[in-house]
Amino acid sequence: MVQSAELLKAIGEKLMMVIDPETNTDVIRMRLVQSITVDETGKVSYIFRPSSPLCPIAVPLALGIIQAIHAVPGVTGQSITVVDYIEADALNNILKTVLEE
Repeated sequence: MVQSAELLKAIGEKLMMVIDPETNTDVIRMRLVQSITVDETGKVSYIFRPSSPLCPIAVPLALGIIQAIHAVPGVTGQSITVVDYIEADALNNILKTVLEE
């Protein structure tokens, strides 16, 4: 199992490749992904805070974040929580379904 510090670093590097097309800035620099933790089994938990409560690209950004984290060796699963978004509850339900597949 990869050490959690190494895994967090790899996750951060991968997330720097997820670019918000409206700002041309990665989601880490924009601080859209917060509170990233990795448990002893390699499951990653984090918060996704879209750039605005009405962010028109919240869904594709969330999916890009999920795909980026999924591609990191050593990640065994993930849990995303969307906050400060007008449709946060609906998006959280959709993303939970996506992650269960």
